Amino acid sequence: MLHLLTDNRPWFRPRSRGYVTGLPIAWQGWLVIALHIALITGVAVLLAERPLPMTIFVILAGLAPLPIYRARTEGGWKWR
Repeated sequence: MLHLLTDNRPWFRPRSRGYVTGLPIAWQGWLVIALHIALITGVAVLLAERPLPMTIFVILAGLAPLPIYRARTEGGWKWR
């Protein structure tokens, strides 16, 4: 099972225009997106009564997996 996560094949296609990642092309990419959404949602729900910490942690949770997206995008991130 570990080899499925450690192979060097890309999980995402690049966007046709702009910068960053496009849609997933592998199940691992879909899993990363699902976990990313779950992380942001969980932080927002847990800190719903505290707006300032919620805002800070939602931003951090939104940025946390960006290195994974960048490393697993076919051809890397560059302006197109």
